[in-house]
Amino acid sequence: MGTAPGGGTRGVLGGALRFAAYAYPPNALGYCGPDAAQQLLEQVAAGVDDPDLRRLAKGFEGAWPYLELIAAANRIGDPLDPRVVEAYWVGNSLLDRVTPRLLGDSLETRFRDRVGRSWPRLVDAVPAGAVPHHSFHVFGVYPWLGLLREGRVDEPLHVLDRCRVRWGQVVEVRGAEAVVRSRPLRWDGRRLGLGDAREERALLRLDGRGLAGGVQAGDWCSLHWDWVCERLDRRALAALRRYTLRQLTVANSTPFPAPAAVLA
Repeated sequence: MGTAPGGGTRGVLGGALRFAAYAYPPNALGYCGPDAAQQLLEQVAAGVDDPDLRRLAKGFEGAWPYLELIAAANRIGDPLDPRVVEAYWVGNSLLDRVTPRLLGDSLETRFRDRVGRSWPRLVDAVPAGAVPHHSFHVFGVYPWLGLLREGRVDEPLHVLDRCRVRWGQVVEVRGAEAVVRSRPLRWDGRRLGLGDAREERALLRLDGRGLAGGVQAGDWCSLHWDWVCERLDRRALAALRRYTLRQLTVANSTPFPAPAAVLA
């Protein structure tokens, strides 16, 4: 299927465009990547994959090294290969070919100096089953970087919940928004898990431009921050669930759980 400007019906996005669809929501909030939110949204909505979009992708210092790691471990020459992009944001078997040593070496290069005294605690997550999925970065790395504000538990919990890529089912479409039923993160005082499903509102379009194409009630979709990023088929939905729950288990089972560092 083709792509209609403004977020019309389309098929599966190519690697660079799919990366941009997930990278745009935090970029628009100023959290990561180059100052290019408008361009990212316009190119995803119009389906324009060009060298400039690929250059922008390399400017996402949090995600790009994970893409390079996944690609290298699987002998794939392009970090924006659709399979690599899917592995990082959603999940697939490419993640399981990244050995603990490769992941550990990558993390040491990137984060040891930034984490400081907490470095041994971050490293503990690697042999426990961590893979370079976005949820590992959110649950296992992000809390140690000191980027979550101190204060009430609900503030860092909210940030962790919105930063992860989550899944939900569309209940209703209301103009430029969708009402989506999804399961939020919850903290019981000891462990991070998923709470009961509840409805939330998520953006489909801004000024007529969207990330996910046509979305209807009943569709399963992925969400990142305040946006619906794409519709999920059964395979992708199962993968996102599986790898998210796997990384939650890793985060909770290490000797010094990362979520407890900011939530306890």
